[in-house]
Amino acid sequence: MVDEKPNKYEHQDSLPIPTYEEAISSRPSSSQSYLGPEEVSHDAERQGLLARERPRQNNGYEPPTVESARSSVDFLPTSGGSSRRSSAEALQREIQQMDIEEPGDPNTRFRASRFSKRITSLTHSLSSINLPFRQWLPSGQYLRAKIPSWPQVLRFSLNWIIVGRIFAIFLVVFIIWLFFISDLFAVRSTRMNSIFDPENLRMYVLNHVDADNIRHNLQYATKYDHMAGTEGSYSHAIWVETAFQQAGLEHVGLEKFEVYLNNPKIGGRRVAIIDPPELQWMAKLEEELVYPVEWAAQQTPVFHGHSKSGNVTGPLVYANYGSREDFEKLANSGIKLDGSIALVRYYGTQGDRALKVKAAELAGAVGCIIYSDPAEDGFLKGEPYPKGRYMPDDAVQRGSVALSSWVVGDVLSPGFASLPGERKREPLENNPGLVNIPSIPLAWRDAQKLLQALKGHGKKITDNKAIGGVPNVEWWTGDSGSPTVQLTNDQDEREREGIYNVLGRITGNEQPEKSIIVGNHRDAWCFGGADPGSGTAVMLEVVRIFGELTTAGWRPRRTIEFASWDGEEYNMIGSTEHVENRIEDLRRDAFAYLNVDVAVSGTDFKAEGPIFATALKRVLERVNDPQDGNRTFRQIWEDKKTAMAGLGSGSDYVAFLDLAGTSSIDIRFEGDPFPYHSCYDNFDWMNLFGDPGFHYHKALAQIWALLILDVADRPVLPFDMNVYAQEVAKYVEELEKHIKSKPAKPSPAINLSSLKSAANDFVISAKRFEDWGIAWETTVRESGGFEPNTLAQQRIAHNTKMADFETNLLDVDGGLPGREQFKHIIFAPQLWDTYGTAYFPGVRDAVEEGEWELAQRQIEKAASILGNAAKMLIT
Repeated sequence: MVDEKPNKYEHQDSLPIPTYEEAISSRPSSSQSYLGPEEVSHDAERQGLLARERPRQNNGYEPPTVESARSSVDFLPTSGGSSRRSSAEALQREIQQMDIEEPGDPNTRFRASRFSKRITSLTHSLSSINLPFRQWLPSGQYLRAKIPSWPQVLRFSLNWIIVGRIFAIFLVVFIIWLFFISDLFAVRSTRMNSIFDPENLRMYVLNHVDADNIRHNLQYATKYDHMAGTEGSYSHAIWVETAFQQAGLEHVGLEKFEVYLNNPKIGGRRVAIIDPPELQWMAKLEEELVYPVEWAAQQTPVFHGHSKSGNVTGPLVYANYGSREDFEKLANSGIKLDGSIALVRYYGTQGDRALKVKAAELAGAVGCIIYSDPAEDGFLKGEPYPKGRYMPDDAVQRGSVALSSWVVGDVLSPGFASLPGERKREPLENNPGLVNIPSIPLAWRDAQKLLQALKGHGKKITDNKAIGGVPNVEWWTGDSGSPTVQLTNDQDEREREGIYNVLGRITGNEQPEKSIIVGNHRDAWCFGGADPGSGTAVMLEVVRIFGELTTAGWRPRRTIEFASWDGEEYNMIGSTEHVENRIEDLRRDAFAYLNVDVAVSGTDFKAEGPIFATALKRVLERVNDPQDGNRTFRQIWEDKKTAMAGLGSGSDYVAFLDLAGTSSIDIRFEGDPFPYHSCYDNFDWMNLFGDPGFHYHKALAQIWALLILDVADRPVLPFDMNVYAQEVAKYVEELEKHIKSKPAKPSPAINLSSLKSAANDFVISAKRFEDWGIAWETTVRESGGFEPNTLAQQRIAHNTKMADFETNLLDVDGGLPGREQFKHIIFAPQLWDTYGTAYFPGVRDAVEEGEWELAQRQIEKAASILGNAAKMLIT
């Protein structure tokens, strides 16, 4: 745990607001050495790092051996490598050589004149004052010799000459003091020290991302499986913690929560045809060994996280993608589903595996089998692994069947953190975050036998949309007379299993209490080559680079928090528990959350989070496509006319955005399907097919690091309120079209006028709000790079108000009806479409259920909250 309380960081006293030059130079005001341009600073603070404690705890795990822990440390890049700086001085010299201008960016670059530097120096040290009349002022030694003691004054009467001199001294001091309390001398140049010039920092980041380091990180991250709650995951936590410490992050440590997890028991899973006797057969279930025999114990068994334990039998029925509509079609065609075992395939019209199981449960099935169909991710897409990137016939997509759109995080502690010793717990039985029938995933190699056994039962399928790609199958639905299948899912269920987030930070120098949070999850269903190893490997390289910058003395304006989350694969548990444990702090002080999950699985850049649109484009302009060095990713982005969509669900940004109201973005490179959540998603797959040469890993590291710099260190927070407002107006239009598309028409008709008005108010407010930022740029540019203290304070207040807008979109005292854990009125996972992006979820949920009065109430609530947030933006 961090500082004995895993959710809390050590309190930092508020620092005085630095002036504009301090902020641009990215050095704390307490450690500035206001020397002339030719002088050298002897500031010792720049050369040191804060001492950090490194907690170690067993917490119920079988601890890693000394050898394994040692290998974790030894695997990190050494200080003697080509990617490390041998000293802070060498790093500073290297950054100094990068004096490259950024054209047309007055927000971060204003050249200061010698006069401005002289004024700045004057405001910090009386000894630097070089006034023209100073030579006529009496020296201190002269005054001490000449000023008589009071007894002498009384004895020899008043010496009017001495009194006059004393008066002159006080007059000069008073005039200087008057200058100090005015804004005349309380200004700074935005670029006092060239080694921390913002453009130099960006160039340093671009030039020092090392693809070999990232490859090295991924090679270690995929050495063994590291599912949440296992020794492998804990060992990975120690490895990441060590990397954070070696990079020089502050307050590095583990944050522990005790949560509900399940694991399969040895011999406790079975899928078999048990009747009729001539068709008896048992599925192999497990994948072939991916690595040599001696690694066999490190290959995760095939199962569903958070699935229901049970041993059930019933007739087999094929239900296509397992959507509610698929089950409804079967029922309408006379196929009885009560007591059946539903066989469905991944992807399609219902992308969330948990909602497939839930739909089967609601349709009357007693168990659910989900298989990977080659038409979606296998040989019909292309060459399967090991000859190509696609799923082989024995590969199985593991995954969670927790109902993430209903409850996120630990299902036994919704709305509060599951800290060690927490007594308040929800029961497992009839838990709204869990399904109530057992399920299991299957490879198409095994599913083929089940599908073949359905021949002649139920109705023959003629709809091509319901026919999969498994070869040598005649597609039938099955019915109550189908062969009987047994599904056994006996599990080890632990209500208080330890998971560990790894945290570290770089404290800001202007608003240290305000945070930019950077996160990636660490746990994997098996080896995790792409998911999430690619993200972890990239994040460790980003941390290394920022560590080098801080070693040289650089500090961001706002604090940067780095987080390696645990338990994401089960239900975004680690990040959600962290958010719930800091909910008030985050709502007040978290400015942004920057998420990477699967960093690289292809070459197409994707991002969601419209408020970051302008900042992201500015970053993409600097990074070239590895396949076409003449084109930047911004050119590619704009050529495709890509828009910044809103965030749906499925990764660690959910709790930050939907619970805490922290503006969030998710970035990645994606491509065709890969061996998702199987043990074939490993280092070899990435090295051969995912990203040979790790060029796109390097590009993502550059994009991520530059975006961190932009959000954490730009004087005016780079949120685009205009784009956000315009997107929200579009969301309202989409909602109206969605309501009109419904066959059932409410009476009276749904009225969206209040929500349209609120969206329009947001557009107007955003324009006025952005005008202030333009005026700030103009003022600072025209004043030669000076920012008076009063203007700096206004800028800081402007930034805070900008960040607060997202938080003001929360329905803090309410939440979505039936799933009150989710508070955001615009973004949340849709009730029956977890991964899809749907806006104004409270309204949509009611519309989908045909609850028109509730839908109208949700419209009025959303309009009120949005209108109030827009008003607060400009008041």
